[in-house]
Amino acid sequence: MTITSSGELVDKLLELPNVKETPLYEKLRGGKVRCLVCERRCIIEEGRRGFCRTKVNLGGKLYTIVYGDLSALESRPIEIKPFFHFWPGSTALTFSTWSCNFMCPWCQNWHLSRAEPDPWKVNYISPEKVVDLAIRNGDEGLCVSFNEPLLLFEYSLDVFKLAKDRGLYNTYVSNGYMTLEALKMLKEAGLDGLKIDVKGGKEAYQRFNMADVDVVWRNAREAKRMGIHVEIVYLVVTKATDDEEVIRDTIERHLKELGPDTPIHFTRYYPAYEYHEPPTPVSKLEWAYETAKKLGVNFPYIGNVPGHKYENTYCPECGELLIKRYGMMVLRYRMKNDNKCPRCGKEIPIAGRYVKKGFSFARLLF
Repeated sequence: MTITSSGELVDKLLELPNVKETPLYEKLRGGKVRCLVCERRCIIEEGRRGFCRTKVNLGGKLYTIVYGDLSALESRPIEIKPFFHFWPGSTALTFSTWSCNFMCPWCQNWHLSRAEPDPWKVNYISPEKVVDLAIRNGDEGLCVSFNEPLLLFEYSLDVFKLAKDRGLYNTYVSNGYMTLEALKMLKEAGLDGLKIDVKGGKEAYQRFNMADVDVVWRNAREAKRMGIHVEIVYLVVTKATDDEEVIRDTIERHLKELGPDTPIHFTRYYPAYEYHEPPTPVSKLEWAYETAKKLGVNFPYIGNVPGHKYENTYCPECGELLIKRYGMMVLRYRMKNDNKCPRCGKEIPIAGRYVKKGFSFARLLF
């Protein structure tokens, strides 16, 4: 994965708008660098790329080659992420780039996550244009999603600051494998919401991604401590992450690290990319939901089963139906501006305000 050893070509690369030095790396001996954006902390030789294929060592400095190189740009309901307790009913201008720092064999967006970025062939969109598009489209915020958003770390820092100045919220839909330094910089730039996919227990992380689940839980905990809104998704993958003991351990870890009011979504898997086991039985998802309730989680959900009663929000005190959903659509919102149960007065943790837009579907902008 060598980019080039020619000084002339390096000079041309550095003139591209999508090539930008990252603020998080360490210079090592022999012209090597250590990336400090992701917890893989890749040591990268001159002219080589890191694990994610978006960071390259050019002349002993570390650059991203995907700054503003967007693979998709789409206005989408916030519920589709899913965020169920963050600006319900709103839409976010959602964008992505290429590649990933994980290797999930069941990836739904493999056409993005498995594509190796080419710095010479880009669809560059400036931070200013992204924010302007969100404002013109009537979106309440921004979301970096589809592939791992951390690959747009440098771009996010600039976009989020501009978005904050224009009154927009900023969110990530992530595998949660950033360094603490990167997480703090994202928070300082204006990250408001973080949805993290927890991909099983220790064994599954090692087997499928050569990664450490403890890093993910650490980042979830620290993000919440920083005041970032956090929601967890656990994709229940047949014969991979569906072991009941592992699911129970995940629920207990969720309670320990994030508390009972942080939402956790148990999402149905469907065959994709290189993984072809049958879809998750709905009964398994229902078991996970009911186990979470018994153990003390106030807001568990089932995902990817449109119309299921467990995708609704219920009052944990009296059981009243508060938010009725159908997939990504909010059909009914029964709380007022104070976000209290109309029956018993229990305060429900909702970040941001409810935005009534009727039926919002994804709108492709390019």
